[in-house]
Amino acid sequence: MKRVLLVAGALAAWLAVSGPLHAQPPAKPLTVDVWPGKPPGDKGDVGPEKELEAKPGQTRVKRITNVTRPTLTVFRPTKDKDTGAAVLIAPGGGYNILAWDLEGEEVAAWLNSVGVTGIVLKYRVPRRPDMPKGGAPPQALMDAQRALSLVRSKAEEWDINPKRIGMLGFSAGGHLTAWTATNFDKRVYEPLDDVDKVSCRPDFAVLIYPAYLVGKGNERARDIRITKETPPMFFAHASDDGVKAENSIMTYLALKQAGVAAELHVYASGGHGFGLRPSGRPCATWPKTLFSSPPLLYRGGGWGEGVHAMEGSDVVSRDLPLPRPSLRTGRAGPPQQRGLRPAHAGGRHRGIHAGRLRPGLVPPARHGLGDPPSHRSLPAGSAVWR
Repeated sequence: MKRVLLVAGALAAWLAVSGPLHAQPPAKPLTVDVWPGKPPGDKGDVGPEKELEAKPGQTRVKRITNVTRPTLTVFRPTKDKDTGAAVLIAPGGGYNILAWDLEGEEVAAWLNSVGVTGIVLKYRVPRRPDMPKGGAPPQALMDAQRALSLVRSKAEEWDINPKRIGMLGFSAGGHLTAWTATNFDKRVYEPLDDVDKVSCRPDFAVLIYPAYLVGKGNERARDIRITKETPPMFFAHASDDGVKAENSIMTYLALKQAGVAAELHVYASGGHGFGLRPSGRPCATWPKTLFSSPPLLYRGGGWGEGVHAMEGSDVVSRDLPLPRPSLRTGRAGPPQQRGLRPAHAGGRHRGIHAGRLRPGLVPPARHGLGDPPSHRSLPAGSAVWR
């Protein structure tokens, strides 16, 4: 059986920024309008934009609603750290509000700390009066498609690599990220100008506790159109989340079936809406894993060789077998899933690989990042799929 060296790193600077990061957003980030005029597809009056106060017992989060003027807020890393990679951030909030600080500004600050431009998308919420209560609002997809094209069109001006622009979303923003990543071939609005001639395909997608990806019977939502052209994806979900982990699991399995590189982490605990804030629970480790994710690093585009999160780290190497397709199911995996095989047995190494790792996942030496990491430090009771 073929073997591949997997390397795990724990950069000290990374550990310092893995929660809300104590890093504060720049005082004056750049803010630009997504649309040159009135956004298309808007119907009904939702009132002026406002911030909702937290109700008793709610987590302290800046909740924005009644968004009618979509914007991009651009947070740039310092020049000495800038890698040229950029991420469009979609905060969650059930398509009713945007968790602006928890899943927006704090995420941008974290990205800046590792040399990535963080761009927070203020997309239209809540659902307009003519929309079904449970439906995904097309206005949000319009905003996301336009936003990606706009960012890519500004690549030279903003000193961004146009082939390393990803999208990261939480909860409903996770759905919006998946929706955008699987519908880049067809815009949901009539093109307005030259910006709309620029690709709106994200080079990679990061979905953190995504919602609305599956129905009650775990069937995939119709608006998620997975093909072999879908960009690589990374998922993080808690098994005790009220927004069930099957949203991530079933989408991951569909990606693997289509031959798309993907990585899935299901944590023993964490609930919903944990963002980046420290909690002491297993889910708090996902930020440390993201930048070393093989599907994002080594499958064309993605973070690429410029992200230095692994350089200078303490490295522990471990030989692990390359998995083959199998009908067996490991204890850590969802029962009765086809094509899953345990990658580790017992202890802290419970995980599952699905299918065979593609040769493109293993980088040549010139990447300067080492080989893909192992999950030696995976929290007990958690699982990882690749």
